[in-house]
Amino acid sequence: MRLTHFRHSCLLLELNETRVLFDPGNFSHGFEGLTDLDAIIITHQHPDHCDQARLPDLVAGNPDAKLLADPQSAAILGGDWQAVHSGNALELGTLKVTAGGGRHAVIHPDIPVIDNTVYLVGDDTNPARFCHPGDSLFVPSFPVDVLAIPAAAPWMRISETVDYLRAVAPRVAVPIHQEIVSASGRGIYYGRLSEMAPKDTEFRVWPEENEVEV
Repeated sequence: MRLTHFRHSCLLLELNETRVLFDPGNFSHGFEGLTDLDAIIITHQHPDHCDQARLPDLVAGNPDAKLLADPQSAAILGGDWQAVHSGNALELGTLKVTAGGGRHAVIHPDIPVIDNTVYLVGDDTNPARFCHPGDSLFVPSFPVDVLAIPAAAPWMRISETVDYLRAVAPRVAVPIHQEIVSASGRGIYYGRLSEMAPKDTEFRVWPEENEVEV
């Protein structure tokens, strides 16, 4: 499995000759010229996960890509965007995609809760070789190999992040959603997650806009 991090929550997953881009938002950079994508996937409608200004050019450059999004984002984006509900199972090239979750984490009781689809990507041997939870702390019902874990968010305390990491207990955890904190401050979050991860989990950070094999 190869992952490329384009800052914040935008990741390119390359697995079994299938290329999937998640959450190209307005805090993310470097994804704009990607081609030969098999799918573009949106977890939810917030602009840091779904940049409506840059999406049209990305879609135009990948005319054969499946366009998958949570139901509310699909309705907003229109066109060929397919609504993916929790419980849906899809085939994507050589991969299988299972949707979970369904709702964004609560930011504040006065703010309406929006849709947030969690995507588990895998194959016949492991349905969750990769998990992108968007803005949620959804714990899948089967083992996760690689988890993209929100490292910092206005809807989350560090204790919740640690508990989530321990509940999922992936083989590898890679941080996302970190653009809301300064580069110098990220070490605090990364340090806690690395020190407090389950003993069999590797918490791995790598330079943004670089690829890594996991």
